[in-house]
Amino acid sequence: MIHKKTYYSRELNFEGRTLLMEGPISGRKIHEYDFHEGLVAFRPPEEQKKALIGIADLPEGRINAVIDENTIVGYVTFVHPDPLERWSEANMENLLELGAIEIADEYRGAKLGTNLLKFSMLDNAMEDYLIITTEYYWHWDLKGSGLSVWEYRKVMEKMMNAGGLEWMATDDPEISSHPANCLMVRIGERVDNESIQQFDTVRFSNRFMY
Repeated sequence: MIHKKTYYSRELNFEGRTLLMEGPISGRKIHEYDFHEGLVAFRPPEEQKKALIGIADLPEGRINAVIDENTIVGYVTFVHPDPLERWSEANMENLLELGAIEIADEYRGAKLGTNLLKFSMLDNAMEDYLIITTEYYWHWDLKGSGLSVWEYRKVMEKMMNAGGLEWMATDDPEISSHPANCLMVRIGERVDNESIQQFDTVRFSNRFMY
């Protein structure tokens, strides 16, 4: 499969300033940008910046980012599922995982996450992919947001809906371990039935339980 990437950019107004949404961007471009010190959800900023560079340079890897002047203040990643995850068992070239979305605290409240997900689907090549994301409540910033687990789940689900991802059932043990956890999926218009069936065999790999 040839992973086509078409660059897009859009401007956003935020507190009297103009932010830039752009992507998919290359590892070299990420290297040239500063990385906001508040982007610490997954690892220290410098380490996360290196991780994004690595993803951007993968054939299928996509990084879309929000830029304030010369600083990355938010991003979303798309990449093949981790080999240690159940979803990699599908062994599908056209399966991408929305692995991370993060916005620096001081930029929250401006719906940057929602806008970034809508922006990510501008590239028509996304219609060739089956895109998943797994949401686990223990990754959520419940303390910082002041939201309950169910309020946060609602916010996350609404944001993912903006990118066309919808809730889907699964028997994955980690997701099933708490009712707030969920699998969300977007099936591109050009994804064939064989791919969908292949994905479904992984989505429900413990059919004997039902």
